[in-house]
Amino acid sequence: MTIGIIGGGLGGLASACTLAARGHKVVLFEKNDWLGGKAAVLEEEGFRFDMGPTILTMPRVLERIFGEAGRDLHRELDLRRLDPQWRCFYDDKTVLDLRDDPKKAAEEIGRLSPADRAGFERFMEVASRLSDVSDRFFFWKSVEDLRDTMDLKGSMNLSTLSDVMALRMHRTVAGQIKRDVKDHRVAQMLEHFIQYVGSSPLASPAVLCGIAQMQQGEGVWYPMGGTRAVPEALARLAESLGVEVRTGTGVERIEVEGGRARAIVTETGERVACERIVSNMDSVRTYDELVGGDEGAAFARSRKREAACSGVVLYLGLDRAYEHLAHHNFVFSRDPEEEFAAIYDKGEPAPDPTAYVAAPARTEAGVAPEGGEALYVLVHTPYLRPHHDWREMLPGYREVIMDKLRRTAGMEDIDARIVVERSLTPQDIHDRYRVLNGAIYGLASHGKVMGAFKPGNRSRQVEGLYLAGGSAHPGPGMPMALMSGWIAADTLDRDAGGAADGRADVAAE
Repeated sequence: MTIGIIGGGLGGLASACTLAARGHKVVLFEKNDWLGGKAAVLEEEGFRFDMGPTILTMPRVLERIFGEAGRDLHRELDLRRLDPQWRCFYDDKTVLDLRDDPKKAAEEIGRLSPADRAGFERFMEVASRLSDVSDRFFFWKSVEDLRDTMDLKGSMNLSTLSDVMALRMHRTVAGQIKRDVKDHRVAQMLEHFIQYVGSSPLASPAVLCGIAQMQQGEGVWYPMGGTRAVPEALARLAESLGVEVRTGTGVERIEVEGGRARAIVTETGERVACERIVSNMDSVRTYDELVGGDEGAAFARSRKREAACSGVVLYLGLDRAYEHLAHHNFVFSRDPEEEFAAIYDKGEPAPDPTAYVAAPARTEAGVAPEGGEALYVLVHTPYLRPHHDWREMLPGYREVIMDKLRRTAGMEDIDARIVVERSLTPQDIHDRYRVLNGAIYGLASHGKVMGAFKPGNRSRQVEGLYLAGGSAHPGPGMPMALMSGWIAADTLDRDAGGAADGRADVAAE
């Protein structure tokens, strides 16, 4: 059958490769001239910047996707495991490394705060349990709410009850961390795992603490060539499997008849009949702009959904490197509660933000001219509000960001080192990627019970429509967006009468 895929981001590419490997005819439509969505690249004057995601975790997701076609991921990508995973800078001049080895990470934390070494180990035990429960009940299948996770009536036993209790539905991420860790610097570092999904640790469910285990247990990886190498490898795989790729082709609407998706209509008016469709476009905008009608209205009524945060990115080419930086760095705010209240409650940029700084020249010298540095600086901001005009706001907020780097990250002379500078604002992200209100991470993960749930990969409103990407289950971030694409493809294939397990046995070790 012919499968239409809307959007060539990581989720769309993962779906295309999986479905083509299982024998389906696949046509992928991408409005931009490149594939990979936010995982784009900027090259200027000898500097190369990954424009979007820069942290790769859980490589087993990619291994499974390549395994669908009988390919070995590690023949396609050169992945380097990083240590430290992060370097953390604080206003009091403390520097703390999150080491790759959990035992060494605990030792580093113990040197900073002796009482918190055991607390960190207790937290990681909880995170490991939550990660295990997520892997068994939440990942690798289409999930939209609690009823999709566990068959409580069919398996109401002590083991299941134990798993339910492990979810800690009465706690937030911040509440769970503060039970185990007392030093505010260690807590701030651990709370920042939730920033992978663009949400506040004060409002997100404790089950998302499992993200810490997914990183600490499985590592932080860098693909040589940058994270841009991931969609490039997927695009090569798609081409080898016969996927028809149409870049520069926007989609106007999904034709729905009798409650079923029937065709894709492009912006030029071409109608392409499809037995089934995967949308890698933002889920809310998919229903609002491409589906519409009674089905779109039904989706809008099904649950209140809020965009996750957005951000400002500065791409800074320096003529001299900062040797004290690690590959990944967090320059933490003076007061996380002040920061989160500004972004998530007030909807305004934080007065003293946390800055994430990627310095990939530590691992791949070729990203910059000899001796130079290609810095990626990301500061989270609220999603777009009607009064936000980032053309006016950017110059002032750029200075806030630069001041933070000078004061807290030991980069006092950064202005004198800059030879190339470009930026990306929430408005740019909104316009470039057709996301919801400029959100980087899809939908917010707020709410102690429902916060972890996103729209399911199998549409409940439109038969034959499937969702992939960071605003669909299981959520944002590189591994989750890739997993969403695999789940959408696997669910579609099963619905179409494909093999009961496809190649789901092909999991990465």
